[in-house]
Amino acid sequence: MLSYRGFRFATGGPRRRLEVPIGAVTLLLGFAGPVRISGLDDLGPGRTAPVRPPVSLVSVLSGLGTTPVLGEHDGRLAGVEVLLSPWAAFPLFGTALYELADLTLDPDALGVRPGPGRWDSVAELADALGALPSWPARFALLDDAFIRWSAAGPPPSARTVRAWGELVRSGGTAPVAHLADEVGWSVRQLENRFREQIGIGPKAAGRVLRLQRARRMLAAGRTQAETAAACGFYDQAHLSGEFRAMTGCTPRQFAAARGTPPVARSGPPSADRVDGEPTSLVLPAGAAARGALFSKTGGRR
Repeated sequence: MLSYRGFRFATGGPRRRLEVPIGAVTLLLGFAGPVRISGLDDLGPGRTAPVRPPVSLVSVLSGLGTTPVLGEHDGRLAGVEVLLSPWAAFPLFGTALYELADLTLDPDALGVRPGPGRWDSVAELADALGALPSWPARFALLDDAFIRWSAAGPPPSARTVRAWGELVRSGGTAPVAHLADEVGWSVRQLENRFREQIGIGPKAAGRVLRLQRARRMLAAGRTQAETAAACGFYDQAHLSGEFRAMTGCTPRQFAAARGTPPVARSGPPSADRVDGEPTSLVLPAGAAARGALFSKTGGRR
């Protein structure tokens, strides 16, 4: 488990948010209003548009992937967003995680039971969360649900966990052969286990983690040249190409769309999914001005 974040807000109008890949499986347990999720559409000249059929969901499960998505809602939303280390998601959903790679779906499509004897569906768990009076009570209920849920599923391999941890520690730069040697597998075994228990292969996972680190460095004011060298890219052009492939825009476009740095911005807190990391762009919806996505947050765990 990486974090819980509770939210309840009303923006006064529709909102559109671009979400870029991160090294975590995301589970949104919604209890007020659906989110429409699709590939990118009209984001400006030169930006990519990955093809992903639109879906409208109240609770949402997103596996690891290397492409961005666009989320839209009518301005009223509530729920708890859970970020999971991919190997921790494996026992919860009881399926090979490559089936979730670059996908967004209703978690109940997998037929999981999040709390045997208490909740027979993720929708029931989400309803139970929504009925509680406070965020601490909701987080406590989630603790109980995840303990029960995880115990009912297949455990991840300790070698997979170790290899993933080494890849994260290296910022995505650890060579695949090195990871395989570290855990005592062949490269083929490592790749197979990653696809099963992480969702994507170690090379693709490294791309995601390298770009995560690069976004943090760029947001902190480092130059593209410095960032490319520190994060294991061949050069600045390589960084820019990877950035565009996985976010739909160049580093400069991304920075411009985010506007002023969070420390200098007044108003509600950032809507980013990971503390200290730019993971999202709040985009105009019709005539609505761009602004912070959340008008209230329930806190973060």
